[in-house]
Amino acid sequence: MLIDLRSGNQVRKGSLYSSREYTHIKKCSWPDDRVVVIDTDLGKSGASTDREGFQRLVGDVGMGKAGIVLGLEVSRLARNSSDWHRLLEICALTDTLILDEDGLYNPADFNDRLLLGMKGTMSEAELHVLRARLQGGLMNKARRGELRMPLPVGFCCDARDQVVLHPDRQVQEVIGVFFKTYRRTGSAMGVVKWFREQKILFPRALKNGPNRGQIDWTPLSHSRAVHTLRNPRYAGVYVFGRTKTRKQINGPAQTKPKPMEEWDVVIPDAHAGYITWQEYNDNLKTLQACAKAHGSDRRDHPPGEGPALLQGMVGCGVCGKRMTVKYHSGHGKTVPDYLCQSKSTQYGADKCQAMNGGGIDRAVGELLLELVEPMTLDLSMHVQHEVQARLEEADSIRRQGVDRARYQADLARERFMNVDPRNRLVADQLEADWNEKLREATRMQQDYEEQREKDRLNLDEAARRKIRALAKDFPRIWNDPSTSDKQRKRMARLLIEDVTLTRFPEYARVQIRFRGGQTRSLDVPHPPTAWQMRKTPPEMITEIDRLLDHYTESEIVQIFVQRGRKSAAGCEFNRRIIFKICNTHGLANRKDRLLAKGWKTAKELAIEHRVAQTTIRKCSDQFERRACGGERYLYKLKEDHHPEK
Repeated sequence: MLIDLRSGNQVRKGSLYSSREYTHIKKCSWPDDRVVVIDTDLGKSGASTDREGFQRLVGDVGMGKAGIVLGLEVSRLARNSSDWHRLLEICALTDTLILDEDGLYNPADFNDRLLLGMKGTMSEAELHVLRARLQGGLMNKARRGELRMPLPVGFCCDARDQVVLHPDRQVQEVIGVFFKTYRRTGSAMGVVKWFREQKILFPRALKNGPNRGQIDWTPLSHSRAVHTLRNPRYAGVYVFGRTKTRKQINGPAQTKPKPMEEWDVVIPDAHAGYITWQEYNDNLKTLQACAKAHGSDRRDHPPGEGPALLQGMVGCGVCGKRMTVKYHSGHGKTVPDYLCQSKSTQYGADKCQAMNGGGIDRAVGELLLELVEPMTLDLSMHVQHEVQARLEEADSIRRQGVDRARYQADLARERFMNVDPRNRLVADQLEADWNEKLREATRMQQDYEEQREKDRLNLDEAARRKIRALAKDFPRIWNDPSTSDKQRKRMARLLIEDVTLTRFPEYARVQIRFRGGQTRSLDVPHPPTAWQMRKTPPEMITEIDRLLDHYTESEIVQIFVQRGRKSAAGCEFNRRIIFKICNTHGLANRKDRLLAKGWKTAKELAIEHRVAQTTIRKCSDQFERRACGGERYLYKLKEDHHPEK
C-alpha cells in the first residue's frame, strides 16, 4: 500500500541513491493537495489482479502525473512478477522514483532496477512458501481424516465430534429410499419422477439465514439427485482433493473435478453410510453411461421411446465401434436400422456396415422368451414382493411427514398458549402461525389417507392375482400392445450385456452376451428388399405352371379370386398379370401347350381332312375341342372316327 507523502524532508539519505538525487529531493517539498493517498486495495493480496488502487497507480504513473511512489514495502505493491516489472518499466520511462523504508530507488538506473526486481521475486516466492505451508498442513490433517469438511444432508457430528447418521429417522429413511429407487430405475430423472408421483419431499440443510443448520423439506430436483449420487460421503468414505482449481487467462479461477484415481485422500469406512463403496461406484458407472448417451459414441444409451430393442447395446463386428440407430417407415410401422457410421461422421468415409433391425429385434425377442420361460414363477414372487416393499416404504415416509406436521402444530399451539394474552401484537402473530400449521397438518393427513387408499386398491387380491398371471404369461406381456417399447428394452437389459452384429451377404450374425457371461449366436436372414417383396414367389409360379396344363388364363384368374389369393404386389389377379408372369419366367401359354400335344386349329384340320371348318366346329361327336384363351379353341379328331361332310 502507498503511504502519505508530506514533504521531501521525510526522505532519509542512504546508500541506495546518489548524492545529486538526495539533494534534489531534500530541496523539494510537496503541498498536501499534491499528495495522493491510495488505500482502496486494503485487505487484498498483492497477487490478485482485480485491484482498483494498483490500476490507478499504474495509470497515473504512465501519464506522468506522479513524481515519486512511496510505500512501506514497495515490492508488495504487486506480488507477481508480470505486474511488478511492468510498473518498473513505466516508472523508468516517466522518470518516476520509488521510495520505501529501505531507501530511494531510480528505476531508470540499472543497479536500482536490478535490486527492485530481486525484491519482487523474493516477495512472489514468499507467497509460494506461505501457500505451500498452509496446503501442507491441510493435507496432513486430511490424511488423518481430521480436517472438517461440510457434511451433506443426512449426517451430523455427535458430542465426540464423530460423523454419524442424522438422528431424524425420516431423513434416514428418505435417503435410503432414494438410493433404492435409483438402483431400481437406473436414472436420476426416474428417481425424481417417482418422488413426485409418491408426493415425497427430500430434505435439505439450510446453510444461511437464521435457521442455519435446520432441515427444510422441498421437492426433489434433478440437480440435487445427481449431486447426492456423486457424493462419496453417503458411502461412508472420507475424501479430500476431488477438484482442482486453475487460474484462467481472463482472471477468475476455474474449478474442475478430478478423476477418482487422482483424488488426494480416500479413507473408506471412515464413518457410517447409507450405501456401500461398491454401490457408490456402480451408481457412478450408471451416471456415466447415461451421460455418454449425448456423446459422439452414444454407448450405453438409456432406454428411450423408440422401437429399437437393442438401442445402446449394439457393437460393430467389423471395427468394434458402437452402432447407432436410425428409423424408417415400412408398411405403416417404424422400423429400426443399426448403423456403424463413426468413420463416416469423423472422416467422411463410407459407412462400415448397416442392416435392418426389424428381423434382428424379433429374433432376439424370441430368444428372450425362450430363456425367461423357466423362471416365470420366481419372477412372479419377486415382482409381487418388490411392489409391496415400494408401497410400504413410501407409506412410512408419508406417515412420518404427517407426524412432523402434527409436531409443528403442537409446538405452535404451546407458543400461543404461553404468551401473555394482553400482548395482542405477539398473540395475533402466534395464533396465525398456529392456524397455518394446523392447515398444513390437515392437508398432509388428507394426502396421506388418499395415497394410502390408492395404494391399497392397487395391491388388493385381484391385483396380486393379476401380477401372478402376468408373470407366468411372460410371452403375452412381451407381445401385449400396451407394453411400451421402453419397458421391453428395460426387460431386455436385465438379461443382455451387449450384442455384436456382423453383416454377411445373405444374413446378419447376431452374437449375444448375457449378464451371466453366457453367449449365443444367431444367423438372421436379411429382410427382403422392395423388389424382392414384389417378386412372385416360386411356389406360385409352380402352381400357375401346373394349372396352365388344364385351364386357360381367364379360368386361372377366377380360381385365384375364389381362393382369395393376391399377387406379390398385393393386387387381385387378372389375365395381364398371368401373361406377365409367364413371359418373365418362360412359361408356355395354354395354346402352345395344346399345340405341343397335337391339338390343331379348325383351319388346319379342315385342310388335313378336306372338310369345312364349320363341320369341325359343329361335329362334337367326331372332334374334341379345348379352350386356349378368349373365344379361341383347338381341336383334335377322336379316335376311330373319320370326318364326313
